[in-house]
Amino acid sequence: MSDAPSEAPALPVTFRPRRTRAVLLTTGAAMFIVITAVALILERLHPGERMSFVLTAALFYGVLILLSRPKVVADQDGVTVVNLTRSRRLAWPEILRVNLRVGDPWVFLDLSDGTSLPALGIQPGIGKAQAIRDARALRALAEARGTGAEHR
Repeated sequence: MSDAPSEAPALPVTFRPRRTRAVLLTTGAAMFIVITAVALILERLHPGERMSFVLTAALFYGVLILLSRPKVVADQDGVTVVNLTRSRRLAWPEILRVNLRVGDPWVFLDLSDGTSLPALGIQPGIGKAQAIRDARALRALAEARGTGAEHR
C-alpha cells in the first residue's frame, strides 16, 4: 500500500471483506441444502445416518460462517478487531501504523506495545481494490486520531 493520502471516513465504520464473505456464506448455505437434500432423498439411510449427514453439513456451514466472521470496526474511542476466534479492542493511541504491503494476506496493525496484530477484516484476497481503500481509510483514521505522530 502506498502512502497516498486518504480521507478519513465518518465514524463508526466497519471494514470487512464483502466478496469473500458473500462467497463463503453462499457456498455454505448451498452445501448445507444439497447435503441435507441428499440425506433426505437416499432411501437406504437409517435415521441416524440421515442425522449424521445433516450434522456434517451443519459443521461445514459453521466453519464457513467462522471464516466469514472477520471485521474491523472503528469508532470514536478506537478499533475493535474481530478475527476468526478472537476479538480485541484497541484505543486509538495503541495503533502506531496500519500496514498492507504487497503480498500480505491482510492488514497488520503495529501496536504501541511493540507487537503487530493481524486484522483479517481487511484482506486483498478477491477484493484487492476494496482492501487497499479500506486500509488507507483505516490508516487515515489512525493518523487523524494522532496515533503514531509522536513516534515517527
